[in-house]
Amino acid sequence: MPETLTGPVEVVGAGLLGTSIALALRQAGVEVLLSDTSNEHLRTASGLGAGRSRVDGDRPQLVVVAVPPDLLAPVIADALARTAETPGAVVTDVGSVKTAPLAALAGAPALSRYVGSHPMAGSERSGPLAASAALFDGRPWAVTPHPEAAPGVVAVVEELARLCGAVVVRLTPEEHDRAVARISHVPHLLAALVAGRLAEAPADHLALSGQGVRDVTRVAAGNPSLYGQIVAGNAAAVEELLVEVRSDLDRLIDAVAEGDRPGLESLLTQGVAGTRAIPGKHGGPARPTRPVFVSVPDHAGELARLFADAGESGVNIEDVHIDHDPGRPVGLVELVVEESRAEHLLVSLESRGWVTHR
Repeated sequence: MPETLTGPVEVVGAGLLGTSIALALRQAGVEVLLSDTSNEHLRTASGLGAGRSRVDGDRPQLVVVAVPPDLLAPVIADALARTAETPGAVVTDVGSVKTAPLAALAGAPALSRYVGSHPMAGSERSGPLAASAALFDGRPWAVTPHPEAAPGVVAVVEELARLCGAVVVRLTPEEHDRAVARISHVPHLLAALVAGRLAEAPADHLALSGQGVRDVTRVAAGNPSLYGQIVAGNAAAVEELLVEVRSDLDRLIDAVAEGDRPGLESLLTQGVAGTRAIPGKHGGPARPTRPVFVSVPDHAGELARLFADAGESGVNIEDVHIDHDPGRPVGLVELVVEESRAEHLLVSLESRGWVTHR
């Protein structure tokens, strides 16, 4: 079996992930065939340059299944059956749960030609119009071989990830599901619970909203039907972590109710340790950073001017957040930089007339 991905590649499901994969492959010069139950999605993805519609007689080297979790197993099985007469044809999927579809495919005669995968990239938006060829650049892409998977199949799927600009991380299906429960599924559920407390909040409470609550609740805007399928498909791993969170929440409630300051600070310190455990840029250890706050007039060209002046200071900006002031025509821009360079950036921006907040 060839271990190099030359194409054509069929992408089943022209939504955000499927269309983004197709655009990245087209950018890499690989022929892409598209299929979807939605003719509108097909027309949109094709119009974006993601490929052409699959027709009878096409013989893809690789089929990428990018459909909702409830449909993964039957669509993977169909792809394996359709490519049975194509020598060396490989099937993968990009779903966010790996053990459930694999269990549903148990005993399939062509299972050696399938290996699951999961790019760790996405958006709360959906559909082909949200797609981007750069969606996977530098992002982890889990490849999850099972015991029956042929080595050449694994190599082709890993080549897919690399052609899309991602970094391959090889995990077992079981370890993958435990990992995504921890870093994606449970955080999403907790964000939804926090956001739910806002739905019926009085308007004068919501008027105090700032960047903090937006950061915590952003992912809660995702499609409830899709995330319901994702969580249901990974129920065992999610339940285990939710039980741990429930235990911590009980401790937190007791600490608040009883005025237990040391107990409260212990839980907050545990949270700080968790933020520091998240890998930094390029997967390396997180380095200490410090925010620099700058008032920016809310009209065209001011952000570009700020970034240009920050660039002139020689300080690299690690991250950016913008919080709009509801009472004035300005925004508060948070420039996150290495801790050791923050003071230099403050002095440099102030010398160029910017109003900073120390």
